Amino acid sequence: MAATSSLDTTIAVVTPENIAFEYQLAGPFRRLPAYLIDIAIRWFFLGILFFVAVMFLNFAGGFGGPFFVAGGFITYFLVSWFYGTILETYFNGRTVGKWACGIRVIDIEGRPINGSRALIRNLLRIADFWPLAAPSQFSSEIPPMMIIPTGMVALVTIIMTRRMQRLGDLAAGTMVIVDERSWELPVVKVDDPRVAALASYLPGDYRVSRSMARTLAIYAERRHFLTPARRREIASQLTDPLLDRFEFRRDIDSDLLMYALYYKTFLADPRAELPDLGPLAGYSPLLRDVNRMADANRRGSDIVGEKTGDAEFADGDIPTAIEVAPDGGAG
Repeated sequence: MAATSSLDTTIAVVTPENIAFEYQLAGPFRRLPAYLIDIAIRWFFLGILFFVAVMFLNFAGGFGGPFFVAGGFITYFLVSWFYGTILETYFNGRTVGKWACGIRVIDIEGRPINGSRALIRNLLRIADFWPLAAPSQFSSEIPPMMIIPTGMVALVTIIMTRRMQRLGDLAAGTMVIVDERSWELPVVKVDDPRVAALASYLPGDYRVSRSMARTLAIYAERRHFLTPARRREIASQLTDPLLDRFEFRRDIDSDLLMYALYYKTFLADPRAELPDLGPLAGYSPLLRDVNRMADANRRGSDIVGEKTGDAEFADGDIPTAIEVAPDGGAG
């Protein structure tokens, strides 16, 4: 009897910087409770608005009734269609239901989704609900207006696609993943004294994001398998925008800066004293210190030049004016 293989619910995403992440995909039985929670929240919100509208109509003696009915339909449309779009756009791919169930939406490249992707996947939800079932076919006591979406299209596409995507996800280029609460990576030992020195110049109020912290940890773990040129190529994709933010000089080694960020994030103890830097003591990667040092060197060279000129003139090396003066005197 052949052994049955378990369903693989993980997907590897390789970023443009060639850093790989593994995500656990959210299946239909994890996404369904999240959707039911979102439906309950939407109807609760609509119920409050309906209650307020009824109280206002009673107070106004029924004045403006047709306008409230039209406004009710418009509100129902906006809440039903744009509840998920707005929350997924501004809350990192999460709705209230997704947050409660520990899942979120990202694009297929592992990045947070934008407004257009969120809009497409939510507008196409109606296609994922097909076919529709009419319970009135089974009982005459059920009103014929009552229709229940079966969601079979979404279920089939989720099962058949590698990233467990429904039609809306396929059109928007998104996927639903389990939002990891915690993750562990081996701590890399840092022996290079330059790392601690550079990390001490990083702004104290700079905080890396969760995804950046994970990227730093993976990079520090795998950098030993890369050539120095490859390290700098990968690290520069992330560190180049930080040079201007940190006001660092442009010739800072990107691999060293990446390693310093890792050190500050995971290893540095703010209460500990800076280790002995030896010949690196007094070195500053800050652009303003470089400019200040260059100005000081320039002023120093000007002073040395002036002193040298006075000494040469005192030795009689520039006697031109004296030699051409007439005999009556020394001009």
